Amino acid sequence: MTNDSVWRGGSLGDHAHAVLAPNPGPMTLDGTNTWVLHAPGDDVAVVVDPGPLDEGHLQAVLAYVAKLDARVALTLITHWHHDHTESLGRWAELVDAPIRGGGHGEMLADDEPITVGTLQIRAISTPGHTADSVSFHLPDAGVLVTGDTVLGRGTTVVAHPDGALGPYLASLDKLHTIAARRPTALAPAHGPTHPDAAGVITSYKKHRLERLEQVRAALAAGDADAPDVAQAVVERVYADVPREVWPAAKLSVQAQLDYLRG
Repeated sequence: MTNDSVWRGGSLGDHAHAVLAPNPGPMTLDGTNTWVLHAPGDDVAVVVDPGPLDEGHLQAVLAYVAKLDARVALTLITHWHHDHTESLGRWAELVDAPIRGGGHGEMLADDEPITVGTLQIRAISTPGHTADSVSFHLPDAGVLVTGDTVLGRGTTVVAHPDGALGPYLASLDKLHTIAARRPTALAPAHGPTHPDAAGVITSYKKHRLERLEQVRAALAAGDADAPDVAQAVVERVYADVPREVWPAAKLSVQAQLDYLRG
């Protein structure tokens, strides 16, 4: 799956809008998408992943909420990584609302229903990228907020040792089941949106299994005897990937090696 278009944030239907943080990079793509979830006519909204500590970005999120004639009633976090949570201290000063997820506030339960105004959200535990990764499904809007579990461009990292491949593959299956029930759009934490979440998830699963076979082949070709097995596999399997992302690729390879040992 590739998508080389420039992404600047924006609305996904009537219930979800991404405010793009100014933190582009090899791991964050265009930047972190801070999602504002809101049912038309409501005076309350939900913010997902306030993102990096950038005052201009936080004010842009609040300005968008104000444009909706709403206030932030709840903040949700998809996982603990810095590019999603760095601003939480400042965000808590700006917004008088509970924060849940990523180790903050009341723990999110798998399949937990969350109601804010007339907005219906379901929290979906999706470990794999990290152990605490959570996605959010808006069933009435047909939107799936996936954090870093499924990105809008390229593929994600299974961030060993916190992340693990077995749970990640199971999470992809879970998300696919949800997205395939009815037309569902993808709202990722990085990169552009997609109208067909189920199709993107299918591509993700296919790619991950292909990589796993490549790792098996690399081990059989002699990398199993290398002093640093994971690095040897990266240099063979990810030879066509920019070296600046090799450290992240190595985390995924380590997760793949653990999976194969198990």
